[in-house]
Amino acid sequence: MNPMRGLLLAGAQSAWLRRQATQRAFVRRAVSRFMPGESLDDALRVSETLRASGRGVILTNLGENVVERAEADAVARHYCEVLDRLQGMTLDAEVSVKLTQLGLDVSPDIAYQHLQCIAARARQHGSRLWIDMESTAYTEATLQLYRRARAADLSVGVALQAYLRRTRADLESLIPLGCAVRLVKGAYDEPADLAFRDKAEVDESFFQLANRLLDARAREAGAWLTVGTHDARLVRRIEETAATAGCPKDGFEFAMLYGIGRPEQVRLTRAGYRLRVLISYGAYWFPWYMRRLAERPANVLFVLKHMVGG
Repeated sequence: MNPMRGLLLAGAQSAWLRRQATQRAFVRRAVSRFMPGESLDDALRVSETLRASGRGVILTNLGENVVERAEADAVARHYCEVLDRLQGMTLDAEVSVKLTQLGLDVSPDIAYQHLQCIAARARQHGSRLWIDMESTAYTEATLQLYRRARAADLSVGVALQAYLRRTRADLESLIPLGCAVRLVKGAYDEPADLAFRDKAEVDESFFQLANRLLDARAREAGAWLTVGTHDARLVRRIEETAATAGCPKDGFEFAMLYGIGRPEQVRLTRAGYRLRVLISYGAYWFPWYMRRLAERPANVLFVLKHMVGG
């Protein structure tokens, strides 16, 4: 692993760094590259501009590891309100949630109740609800609740992390459920016995997992692939694989973060592919932002210099 990546991922857990970062205007300006603002109104405003260029969105209110039932209840109400607002708009929008934000650390049953409520509201809107994947401490619990949701015929998808060694087996168990998968590389600092540490290994795992979801057997089972990467080389390999597999351009989709890879987003949209932009908002942005920096460690020395000493 790149040493800078490891440092950034460790820093994401630092309360001191979080206090320093949130108090500095420079850091807030840097964060604005990746998120349009802290409010839902900010996220919806940007979503409207993306609609004109044929791009859909995935909205997420930043937060994780809620330990109070009342806070988890409030998060669930917020997401239902988001979907109610979307109901009156013409946006191609989906919502993504973290289960620890919905109370998984309080009780899996509480998290599932909230998931059910939000998924039901999403279905009224005619959209899918996404479940984000968190660190490996939550992988099994997340997949258990996802399977429970699919058994209840809820329209939900789940993020799978290509850097985890277990993901290939997890995917094989999910395909018969008609799974919707948002495939990502992974953004947590995991030990080598659980995760690939070499970039080439992660990239190849990503490619092979995408191949599996694009093959005819998986698609016949109802599986859906959302390709969550900004890696242009991987994107082109997956385009070629999809064409070879006979998968139409609207038979899967790409997902990229707001503010990253804009030319590639435009290229894919103009080429006829479905593309969603992940738009994050909310006050709890520091851990999320540090993970985004860790994905591009060559670009962060200037940011860190100002964060700590500026």
